Amino acid sequence: MLRHHCASSLYRNGVDIVAIQELLGHEWIATTMGYIHVHGTHVEDSWSRAADRSAARLSGVGS
Repeated sequence: MLRHHCASSLYRNGVDIVAIQELLGHEWIATTMGYIHVHGTHVEDSWSRAADRSAARLSGVGS
């Protein structure tokens, strides 16, 4: 249970899944993916952050 919590927390805080795979010592990424549990709003939150980054980049264009 602790490994699942740690993997999920790392992923939620932006750690790359391949890095988590290495930390957990998994040979296959699919094994690591089984350890990661995301919050129900994960997709929406990720989309919102990406939109914010895009808007910030575009705000400097044409100035």
